[in-house]
Amino acid sequence: MRRDVRYGKDTCIACGTCGVIAPEVFEYDESGFSQSVLDNNEGTQAVPEEVAEDVEEAYEACPSGSIKLNDTPFKPKTPVSN
Repeated sequence: MRRDVRYGKDTCIACGTCGVIAPEVFEYDESGFSQSVLDNNEGTQAVPEEVAEDVEEAYEACPSGSIKLNDTPFKPKTPVSN
């Protein structure tokens, strides 16, 4: 099954759980919050099968619910205009 992942930086508490469970997919950005490295946190690239179980485990273990999974690619993020 296809799974796409995006990380909600606005709810991340930087606990590091996702990076411990699935280091191939999650790492900290320059602000200290986690993000998906698959596609720069856009949620448009399918999670590779060899790490899909780890991503599911990280999703279930995330204390802030910041990991978002989808069976289809996420819609592109809309830039905020001032």
